[in-house]
Amino acid sequence: HGLGFWTDRSAVHEAAAQGRAAELQQLIKNGAMVNIVAVDSITPLHEACIQGQTQCVQLLLEAGAHVDARNIDGSTPLCDACAAGNVECVKLLLGYGATVNPPLFTFSPLHEACMGGNPECVRLMIAEGARMEAHDCHFGTPLHVACARQHLDCAKVLLNAGANVNAAKIHETALHHAAKANNLEMIELLVEFGGNVFARDNLGKKPIHYTSSGSAAAVCLKYYE
Repeated sequence: HGLGFWTDRSAVHEAAAQGRAAELQQLIKNGAMVNIVAVDSITPLHEACIQGQTQCVQLLLEAGAHVDARNIDGSTPLCDACAAGNVECVKLLLGYGATVNPPLFTFSPLHEACMGGNPECVRLMIAEGARMEAHDCHFGTPLHVACARQHLDCAKVLLNAGANVNAAKIHETALHHAAKANNLEMIELLVEFGGNVFARDNLGKKPIHYTSSGSAAAVCLKYYE
């Protein structure tokens, strides 16, 4: 399938990761394999996306890099570009037909975008049809991730686009995450969008049980109860 042979890390990987576009161009011109894989199945395209090297991403794609190549964790370059929060790289990959909802057991590209914290990236992925209820066994939905990481703007984008505010991960909701972080703004946002203050997690605890006693977050949740 043309994925090349295994190596530790090739000159192509190095140039791609470090954004050395002229060097990469020369390597490609001299016949270097753009789909060469390192031991963990990471391709130069993964490397360029992780580091947000837009020019190198473009060169690799033009030279025939597999847009949906999967590393050992199953992550595609789109996952990496979203994690890096690089909208330009994301656009390039999508332009070359990257799969928006790859069949992953873990993080989807949208989860990665929420983890990375760039609302523009989140907006773009949703516009391209990313599943907002994609579920990761450890982290739950993209909204769970945005709230756990306290990325308020990403949470706003998701909620405005219709994400389920009360989606549960082992009965834990996004509101539980916001409460654990004592994040008042996040709590208010979630409640405004219909977050259930009475939701109980697998320990039978409501969000308020995770706030610091007497904190603004606790007072706020008490008020909504």
